[in-house]
Amino acid sequence: MEAQIWTLIGLLTATILGALFYLGTRIDGLASRIDAQGARLDSRIDGLNGRIDGLTRRVEEQGKALADDIYKLGLKLDDHLRRGIGGP
Repeated sequence: MEAQIWTLIGLLTATILGALFYLGTRIDGLASRIDAQGARLDSRIDGLNGRIDGLTRRVEEQGKALADDIYKLGLKLDDHLRRGIGGP
């Protein structure tokens, strides 16, 4: 009876150690997949940063052009109001 118990303990120990080894290799595999996914995301994010910088420049240029147009319209409005009121 004692030999059977020790045999059972040995089998359970071997099973548990095998399961732990298997899970360890699976976790290592997942870690490498996560690292690869992170590298792909980093490269995509870097590419998007360049696009965002380009779009930012375009928006700033459009803002400057719009400010210039508003300034010119303000000058025209001032001139129109001066002529309408009979100012200088």
